[in-house]
Amino acid sequence: MFYKTGMNKRQALQSLARWSLLAGSAGLLACSEKKLNFVSIDLTGADYALDFTMTDHNGQARSIKDFAGKVVVLFFGYTQCPDVCPTSMAELAEVKRLLGKDGERLQGLFVTVDPARDTPEVLKAYMTNFDPSFLALYTTPDKLEAIAKDYKVYYKKVDGKTATSYTMDHSAGSYVYDTQGKLRLYTRYGTGAPALAADIKLLLQ
Repeated sequence: MFYKTGMNKRQALQSLARWSLLAGSAGLLACSEKKLNFVSIDLTGADYALDFTMTDHNGQARSIKDFAGKVVVLFFGYTQCPDVCPTSMAELAEVKRLLGKDGERLQGLFVTVDPARDTPEVLKAYMTNFDPSFLALYTTPDKLEAIAKDYKVYYKKVDGKTATSYTMDHSAGSYVYDTQGKLRLYTRYGTGAPALAADIKLLLQ
């Protein structure tokens, strides 16, 4: 607060009242913009991984806009993955359980990096193992390459003993979108269900 020379007492009190009101409003604004403390990596404002166009295992075209009102967790993997993928999806199912009634506001998405073997039927059966509300997404190999590049996801085919026994090396983290469809977080593999559930609760507030 400042006081000008020549102000009378009444003018000074009015000035003080106006200053107090402005200060209070600024304080409320600062509180409303308080940064959330996430366990996961905060990607708010990132200019990549903003959207996608793929087909789900039921044959329906999908984009992030289809899941407005829900927090979306998106993971890249493949159904014949021996450890990372089933562990990640099982943890996501546990996250949904930990959220209680808010679990219905969580949408799990699994993007296959192995469209040659992961047919819609295979993908649907795989999702059912974890949670029937989770959806698997697929696209053509060329479009998958472009999407992976936009999402900064690595994947590579590793030949096996036979033509169909190959494996896929791939990135192991998940992207998290808020209820407005905006990219907010990246959660590393191994972070654990309780930590991710806590982050999602913050996004659902």
